[in-house]
Amino acid sequence: MASTFVVKTSKNVGNTWSLINNYTVGAATTGVILGIAIANTTGATISANVGIFTGNYAAGSNANVYLIYNAPISSGGTLIPVGVDQKVVLATGYGVFVQTSAATSADAVMSVLELT
Repeated sequence: MASTFVVKTSKNVGNTWSLINNYTVGAATTGVILGIAIANTTGATISANVGIFTGNYAAGSNANVYLIYNAPISSGGTLIPVGVDQKVVLATGYGVFVQTSAATSADAVMSVLELT
């Protein structure tokens, strides 16, 4: 089994769902999220949602689940919803979405270990 460390970044995350770097786990691969950091780049407090994308953006879909919902991030602060002792496993086709309460208000970084 091969393992590869990858980093994915998204700049200017805003108030619509956005996959971090449009990343989804490839075929015959398992992704292990080692860490996620969401940095507030504005002069005011914002809130953030972070969740697991399971391949369905359909309105009203309950397929996607939140890791963090409406968490406040102060001006210049960073939210770390995954890291240290917590890891999250992603199946093929899964990804991580981020959404904030204001347009172009945050940058996101995600470290993943891909196992093939």
